[in-house]
Amino acid sequence: MGKKRKYNDMSEKKAANIIAPKLAYQPPKPRRYNPPIGLIGCGGISGSHLPAYREMGLNIVALCDLIPERAESRRKEFFPEARVYTDYKELLQRDDIEVVDIATHPQDREYLIPAALKARKHVLSQKPFVLDLDKGERFAELAEKMGVTLAVNQNGRWAPHWSWVRHAIGKGLIGEVSTVHLNCHWSHEWIADTHFNRVHHIVFYDYGIHWFDALASFMQGRKSGRVIANLGYAKGQRAKPPLLGQALIEFDTGHASLVFDGATKFGAKDDGFILGNKGTLRYDGPGLTDHVVELMTARGRAVPELTGQWFRQGFMGSMGELLSAIEQKRMPVNNPLDNLRGLSICFAAVVSSETGKPQIAGKVRKAPLKTCMVAAK
Repeated sequence: MGKKRKYNDMSEKKAANIIAPKLAYQPPKPRRYNPPIGLIGCGGISGSHLPAYREMGLNIVALCDLIPERAESRRKEFFPEARVYTDYKELLQRDDIEVVDIATHPQDREYLIPAALKARKHVLSQKPFVLDLDKGERFAELAEKMGVTLAVNQNGRWAPHWSWVRHAIGKGLIGEVSTVHLNCHWSHEWIADTHFNRVHHIVFYDYGIHWFDALASFMQGRKSGRVIANLGYAKGQRAKPPLLGQALIEFDTGHASLVFDGATKFGAKDDGFILGNKGTLRYDGPGLTDHVVELMTARGRAVPELTGQWFRQGFMGSMGELLSAIEQKRMPVNNPLDNLRGLSICFAAVVSSETGKPQIAGKVRKAPLKTCMVAAK
């Protein structure tokens, strides 16, 4: 018989279980600052904004939508004392309103965001932030000029599993990150009966933007380079846009990949692998909630007990971070320039999938809107 094999590292033997470090992964809350807030856009996504704000005890005083019945319905359900508007200019003219949540489509935000900033309102913008990186930079400059704070509702950052991972990386628990691989297998067929069925790049630009943003936030300090991506159709899918997508991203030190399977009828799964020079982070879940996160280092394996759900904590986190940043007179972590890092990778992936050629993140300045939208019948 041969000699008994010796284990050389933690990857070859069962790691000892250790206590997970305590990280401030829950949504931030301002200590005292609770200003009057106005919401512009009372469509479907506002049904996630408003219950989160109600749970936080926020002061929502105005709701605005071009369709008054939608704003009135939200008012009755969540904030009965709020006033309803159909003209956003009337809302912005109110001196008492200090913060505006703009939850409309990107094209409308191109004039709503600068109008709100010029009215000296702090702004939380819906994602995806902009269709043009140059405009995003100008909005950031305008906010600074007007002395107000602009943030992006990139709510996935406060999904419990991603938030814990992001804080673990920020604390240096796995050292310098060199590899990020994120995979999402789910069903996006619900769009087949909605107006989203006209959005050709629904997987990358509208849905996948959360993963592009998460990738950028995990790769803080790394400069993204070449991006190569493709899209495809799953056999038998109902939705018109391609529901299969993947992207490979090069960084100055390291690489990453994103995989999207949006036609998964059975066995949905969402997982990630983040490699550092001092440890590894992994997460795995059956969908967008209930993930198990693992931290593995030379000390052993830690599994934190996470609480919360993406679609409550995520929306609480985006607004809570903006309000906390205003109160503390600092830049929010979901600030526009940081958000553009993920968006620049996304734009490059969109164009790469169209051309079949690698693109450089940051050089593709505009989302190809004409190819993002499929003409309605």
